[in-house]
Amino acid sequence: MNKEDIKGFFATSDQLNMDHYLTLDYYLECVGDIDTALAHFCSEQSTAQWNRVNYDEDFRPKYAAKVISLTVEGELDALSYPVKHSETGPIHACRVRIAHPYGNFGPKLPNLLSAVCGEGVFFTPGVPVVKLLDIGFPDSYLQSFDGPKFGVCGIRDLLQAYNRPIFFGVVKPNIGLSPAHFAEIAYQSWLGGLDIAKDDEMLADVEWSTLIERSRALGEARVRAEQETGEPKVYLANITDEVDRLIEQHDIAVKNGANALLINALPVGLSAVRMLARHSEVPLIGHFPFIAAFSRMEKYGIHSRVMSKLQRLAGLDSIIMPGFGSRMMTPEEEVKENIAECLQEFGHIRPSLPVPGGSDSALTLETVYRKVGSVDFGFVPGRGIFGHPMGPKAGARSIRQAWEAIEQGIPLEAYAIGRPELQVMVDGANGKK
Repeated sequence: MNKEDIKGFFATSDQLNMDHYLTLDYYLECVGDIDTALAHFCSEQSTAQWNRVNYDEDFRPKYAAKVISLTVEGELDALSYPVKHSETGPIHACRVRIAHPYGNFGPKLPNLLSAVCGEGVFFTPGVPVVKLLDIGFPDSYLQSFDGPKFGVCGIRDLLQAYNRPIFFGVVKPNIGLSPAHFAEIAYQSWLGGLDIAKDDEMLADVEWSTLIERSRALGEARVRAEQETGEPKVYLANITDEVDRLIEQHDIAVKNGANALLINALPVGLSAVRMLARHSEVPLIGHFPFIAAFSRMEKYGIHSRVMSKLQRLAGLDSIIMPGFGSRMMTPEEEVKENIAECLQEFGHIRPSLPVPGGSDSALTLETVYRKVGSVDFGFVPGRGIFGHPMGPKAGARSIRQAWEAIEQGIPLEAYAIGRPELQVMVDGANGKK
């Protein structure tokens, strides 16, 4: 590109009608001339050729993505990752904000992703290292999306659970239980005070535990638990499957008594989630398989906050995400950013309930609560309930006791005295049998 060509891919925000643009924040490592590399980067994700041969025309003013902010962080001795590239010259680390006209792809999530993190972005000459850090949406774009039908308030209303976290539990063993055994374990956890007993994200519609059989058994167990406790309960059924089966799986599970549904959002695709959200009669809750595959590396791929934001846009009422602690290998600040993406103002789009999870139990509840900074989160132990030495009913009870201690401002060890369900957890943490 010559200097005149390059100018077509740079602007300031006050030169554009930003109601027509998404804003894209990237970390880039550019090789050679920075302006040339960035012009190629914008060109490849929008109008890669901006006129026809022998025609006096220019599509860039209306259709080109444009750099509207650039910070050069410094020169590097080498790329952060040994990515193959063809360019030569100095390497610079850059933070770039790009305005991309959404008229290029419209309010369609597959086309959006194809533009902002597709071939044009990750195969640009001179930009071998790329991480999409964030996407900003104008209200004019958000208006085309419904977002969650239920969201935080709808889930609370369903459970009649206010002023506290929502207590999930992943039934364990997650793979191998018959529907009858699975239902009995969930039933016991509901009796102990669990709000939502859920299928593991790995548990599919399989021969030894079909969705028809499992949802029927769990639906019946849920009703019995509600009658015995006098509290609403939720069975969260995993309907992740081939896209052409999702509606059928939704209808089977709901008919049999599942009153919330789990979907592995990225494996089935955000467009499939959006389709399902339009159809769904119950809250739709997303799980995070596949996200770490492109978000884990600090300077390459796509930041997980982008996927949290897009899952909310697609219509998930609650989003399960990697939580705090070493088990999930996610920086604490990143977990907080994902929680914020679920709850912060997003045009007319309802908040999604964030569920940060990973090796939690009664012993970690207060830490998670303090780090989240509010009661608007789901707490999702697995073995912390279903691996409790006294059984799942006691495991769930230990969670509720831990919350009572928090509410009353009493240290966990003091509150555990006289409460064997919690005491056994405290003793285990202290090395006592």
